[in-house]
Amino acid sequence: MIALLGASGYVGQAFVRTMQGRGTPFRSLSRREVDYYDPRAVAAVLKAMRTEFLINCAGYTGKPNVDACELHRADCLQGNAILPARIREACELSGIPWGHVSSGCIFTGTRPDGSGFQETDPPNFSFRTNHCSFYSGTKALGEELLSDCESCFVWRLRIPFNNEDSPRNYLTKVMRYERLLDATNSLSQLDEFVAACLDCWQRRVPFGIYNVVNGGSVTTREVVELIKSILAPSRDFEFFEDESQFMRLAAKTPRSNCVLNNSKLLQAGIWMSPVREAIAISLRSWHTKEAA
Repeated sequence: MIALLGASGYVGQAFVRTMQGRGTPFRSLSRREVDYYDPRAVAAVLKAMRTEFLINCAGYTGKPNVDACELHRADCLQGNAILPARIREACELSGIPWGHVSSGCIFTGTRPDGSGFQETDPPNFSFRTNHCSFYSGTKALGEELLSDCESCFVWRLRIPFNNEDSPRNYLTKVMRYERLLDATNSLSQLDEFVAACLDCWQRRVPFGIYNVVNGGSVTTREVVELIKSILAPSRDFEFFEDESQFMRLAAKTPRSNCVLNNSKLLQAGIWMSPVREAIAISLRSWHTKEAA
């Protein structure tokens, strides 16, 4: 039995769909059933359920984007740093291994040689190293609190997307934003991300941090070109002149734009498709909720 925390969120719902599709026994634990911040209460529930593994999708992302985290810093710190530490306590009390959905937003840019950041690289977009967003800072703190956890997966998600129109879907955002910032990023196809995370546990790969992203990187302009060639939208896409104009006119806090290396995941035998291929497949099967 797998216990799932945060099942009502964008990523949590994807875990629900995939586990249901696989026939994987699981139970979603809501905050109404148990206080996530009470390790002993959580441990008791996990033992009663005879839980074999726990997945934590709970956290604080801010809506509609990370700018909201600047206004709700206490909630952001609680959800992204303190909560993972409490869940770790609960899992250690009950002797249960677990997986935590983290974020690649704790990095910015690329490595000095132009390659993607690896799991062994220290975050460079955090409270300790850079003028980061509050969201990124709290996610980096969350990883610090799990750094010596011996029976935990830390799965780094990066700008999720799939073929379903949603305010949380990167492709939806690109299609709806009035003006875009051209940047180079790694992305995570959401359904592939979830499948990869579940495979980490089911195949018993070594615990630790994994960059769960699609292969390669892509620019915003390249994504727009794919959207135009496949969906042929009637609108024109406008771009900010540069990041300084974006920050001056549209954002309250710096954004993480970065490239992550997923070779550790691939070496563990878990496949993620090339990012442009994943985007094209999602766009070719694109549907809105009304059409679903």
